[in-house]
Amino acid sequence: MRDCVVNKLRIGSDSPVRLMGVINCSPESFYANSYIPTDFVHKTAVEMVEQGADLIDIGARSTAPNTQAISGSTEAERIDAALREMDGSGITVSVDTMNPWVLDTCLKHEIHAINDISGLSSPLYAERLARSGLPAFLMASNDQPGDAIGLDATLTALARVVQRCENTGVKDYVLDPGIGIWTPFRSVEDDWTLCQHFSDFGKFNRPVLAAISRKTFIGDLLNRAPEDRLAGSLAVTLMLLSKGASVVRTHDVAQTRDAIRVFERMVKQ
Repeated sequence: MRDCVVNKLRIGSDSPVRLMGVINCSPESFYANSYIPTDFVHKTAVEMVEQGADLIDIGARSTAPNTQAISGSTEAERIDAALREMDGSGITVSVDTMNPWVLDTCLKHEIHAINDISGLSSPLYAERLARSGLPAFLMASNDQPGDAIGLDATLTALARVVQRCENTGVKDYVLDPGIGIWTPFRSVEDDWTLCQHFSDFGKFNRPVLAAISRKTFIGDLLNRAPEDRLAGSLAVTLMLLSKGASVVRTHDVAQTRDAIRVFERMVKQ
């Protein structure tokens, strides 16, 4: 497996499982308890690192279906304010945006990676990423997030993302199969299928991100709201680790770090 290096943090191959803590600056989020006001961004990031996060993923726009849409300028203002809180902190930061103009705002700050759920479907975005030289987390997408439905379509979309990276000169990246109800055309069964076949995503010889924290397919099975999906999230996380996940993205850093430690001890030779 070809490693990805984010601010000297090596992801993939024989490296430990890495933990990405989520800081959500969007009050429209599907999981209301995850919203972090700007004044608490730095404090929350420090707490997450103390709990075992290797890097912090900061976003300011909800991409869940049926959420209130916001303008690019609003997203840029929110993430600009959040990143000002993080500048000089020494904490490894990725930014979660698929808007190339918002990315321009992010690049004015001390960031270390980019999280693009549109999988470089925007040539302008891909150009900015390549010029920045930053590593990226890239989700399976054709033209928009979540438009790859089913296992075969997801593998095809990931192959397209890899080709985009080759075409634009992006060399350092982690792939994300895009588990979640991103569009009305996707179902919870699609998500269970992606989880069950998660090891298939290793065929691209790149680290793979597990981003399932408190998502709808878990709540659907358990009949629980987002705030009551921690146990289900941890159960799925452990299964995805057994199927080759190199990075876990989570709202619940302390509990997920404990689960990863137990998993690594169980598979230790």
